[in-house]
Amino acid sequence: MRVLLVDDSRAILAAFGARLAAMGHEPVSAINGAEAVERFRELSPDLVLMDIEMPVMNGFEAVRHIRAFEATRQWAWTPVIFLTATDTPENLVAAIDAGGDAFIAKSVPEAVFEASMKAMSRIAALRSQLSRANRKLASLASLDGLTGLFNRRYMDQRLDELWGALCREGAPLGLLMVDVDHFKQYNDRYGHLAGDDALRQVAAGLSRVVEAANREGLSDAFVARYGGEEFSVILPRCPPELFPRIAEALRVAVLMLAMPHERNDSWGCITLSVGGVYRPRAEGVLAPLFRRADAKLYEAKQNGRNRVELVVQ
Repeated sequence: MRVLLVDDSRAILAAFGARLAAMGHEPVSAINGAEAVERFRELSPDLVLMDIEMPVMNGFEAVRHIRAFEATRQWAWTPVIFLTATDTPENLVAAIDAGGDAFIAKSVPEAVFEASMKAMSRIAALRSQLSRANRKLASLASLDGLTGLFNRRYMDQRLDELWGALCREGAPLGLLMVDVDHFKQYNDRYGHLAGDDALRQVAAGLSRVVEAANREGLSDAFVARYGGEEFSVILPRCPPELFPRIAEALRVAVLMLAMPHERNDSWGCITLSVGGVYRPRAEGVLAPLFRRADAKLYEAKQNGRNRVELVVQ
């Protein structure tokens, strides 16, 4: 495991570093608390061995900074063991209060130190497994089970974050609402299993368009299943000339799939209606944009479906 070793004595760093390396660990050194915080941010070690009394920033303060940094990360917790010259109950209490997990004396016998490192290695392995499991669960929780797109919950959370950033930057946002035309009639004619398969194909077509847009210059655009047969496409920092092209590309992508739909008016295949709103500079409240985009979607349906209706606010 990677061990961040912090002490203002180069002799201590060398001695403990050699012991750790002999046990098969990867020691990384820092000469004071301030440097330790920077190395921690850069390297994400599995364990921290922290001296207490150091110039610039002592160990207690450094650990408080480390814990504050971890609080901004999901499922982040790194064991911290304080190194102390005096093995006293007072030092243990101070170490725990500062955010540490234990302390050992610098004069600790080799067998005891080696046993402690074995225990820390097991903890590091379990922590890594738990972190991977949590990330997988979070990923699954953000996806729609049918289409594999992001779900409404993820869209709301992500868009709230993006909107705040865009407002600070004064950057644009494009919002598209997409609906499969006459989808109830599709289910009535072909059955719900066929309807599920059609939604998966529509989702894949929308994803290809958005992925292409990201490859061509956008970076945070994404598509989500809004509910039922309705989808949302979020286009942060989208140039104004690209917004209508993406909207039209979504419509065409699904039309070109040529999925038969006998009850879809004169088209004979599955089509989309698209409504959208473009805000050149993000500011104010986000909710009215959804209402405006939804109104444009309704307008697209009223005007014959299989079409795009957009507005720039």
